[in-house]
Amino acid sequence: MRLKQVVRFLPVVACVMLPMISSVAAQAAASGPYAVTDKWTIGGEGGWDYLLADPSMHVLYVTHGPRVEVLDLNTGKSVGAITGLKGTHGVVLDTDGKLGYISDGGANEVVVFDRTTYAKVGSIAAGTNPDGLLFEPATKTVWAFNGRSQDATVIDTATQKVVATIKLSGKPEFAQADGKGTVFVNIETKNSIARLDAKTLKQTAEWPLKGCESPSGLALDTTHERLYSVCDGKVMAVVNSTTGKELKLVAIGDGPDAVDYDAKDQLVFSSNGDGTLTIVNVKGDADSVVQTVATQKSGRTMTFDDVTGKAYVVAAEFGPKPAATAENPRPRPSVVPGSFKVLVVTKK
Repeated sequence: MRLKQVVRFLPVVACVMLPMISSVAAQAAASGPYAVTDKWTIGGEGGWDYLLADPSMHVLYVTHGPRVEVLDLNTGKSVGAITGLKGTHGVVLDTDGKLGYISDGGANEVVVFDRTTYAKVGSIAAGTNPDGLLFEPATKTVWAFNGRSQDATVIDTATQKVVATIKLSGKPEFAQADGKGTVFVNIETKNSIARLDAKTLKQTAEWPLKGCESPSGLALDTTHERLYSVCDGKVMAVVNSTTGKELKLVAIGDGPDAVDYDAKDQLVFSSNGDGTLTIVNVKGDADSVVQTVATQKSGRTMTFDDVTGKAYVVAAEFGPKPAATAENPRPRPSVVPGSFKVLVVTKK
């Protein structure tokens, strides 16, 4: 995910696209069935990126600078950590219940760990700055999407060896798999979605996202063939996953970086850096905002637990932005030590 400023202010989406944005979405009330019901303080220092709920093991993985925190999914208490890394981004799990994988962007590696002991058991060289990470179940491969080299490293989990490097048209962000061998990934710098074949290890299509700037988080509804890309400019693009046709734009919060899909209730959750969680009803052709939950400014990444129906958002407080220098013309404010936390969003 993007390690840029927490909230980014960009020009308004082109006027020709505005009629597509639901007026209901833009006027969604803050009241509704979801609320922040708990806050778990993790503390420590440094930034963060993706997180992942594993209901089978009752844990939550949270990437946190040079480590991955492992928390009890019910209490938020620490049950372990994967350490000795350089700059973590994503976590994915195999379907055998044994191993997990971490994209270590600082080391240009994918790190393999034991899901029982949380010990590192291997590392595999990837491209430059592996960021988004995906486990593709049909081929049992792990895909590391490399931000700076603008390609995807494909790893065979049976051998723990790289089997392909697929060049992409721009900087990849979050990815999704349909479970049948098709992979979708947002291309942030091209404002598009690339479709990849996990069996032939080739790109098969690339679809432009009109009115969507810098797509980051991506969710997939395989039943209804819908992709949901969250974008700058306070919009989420809805795309048919078979044809690539863009169906509409839905208004969301500012500075989104993650999105997840609740198949049971047919809801999409977008976590936004402006301190909101936008919840969108996607039943039929509704695609309308049903609630905007106040979280915390900087809460741009999240995960959804489809067993409990809870969403987990991570956030922290930031200090003042340092002055620009010739060496660092765009400095970022630093995280206030001890302020890093997980917010639990629950349906009442």
